[in-house]
Amino acid sequence: MPGALNVIIVDDDPDVLAFLQEVLESFYIWGDVLTFGDPDEAAAYCLEQPPGVAVFILDVYMGSCTAFDFLERVRVRFPMAPQDAVIITGNASDEVVNACVEADITHLLEKPMRPYALQLAVRSIVSKYIKFARRLLTDPDFADRLPAIH
Repeated sequence: MPGALNVIIVDDDPDVLAFLQEVLESFYIWGDVLTFGDPDEAAAYCLEQPPGVAVFILDVYMGSCTAFDFLERVRVRFPMAPQDAVIITGNASDEVVNACVEADITHLLEKPMRPYALQLAVRSIVSKYIKFARRLLTDPDFADRLPAIH
């Protein structure tokens, strides 16, 4: 969907991936829900996209790759990826929490997660873009002050 705010889910556990996809597709209307079991495949997809924004839902540990490694790889196309990410983990240890804080990630959910927690985290990310789009549409002076993107 061109111009959409897609959700990119990456988790190496097929059952968790199916659960996340089901939850997201039950409410998400602002773009497509894309799922990947392999972080390298997901990164390749992201790197083929034009620069933009997306919501990322990532397992913290995916084999030899971490969510933090993945976000660093895709930042060239999605500069806001860390701020637009929901990290999921089986154990929110101090190490994981500190890594999230250091990476500027504000959404961390523990498994097993409740669907409403995921929905609220995703809506929190999406709402900033919806508010910005509304402001662009309703405040021409604000839009004129923004630098042109080439």
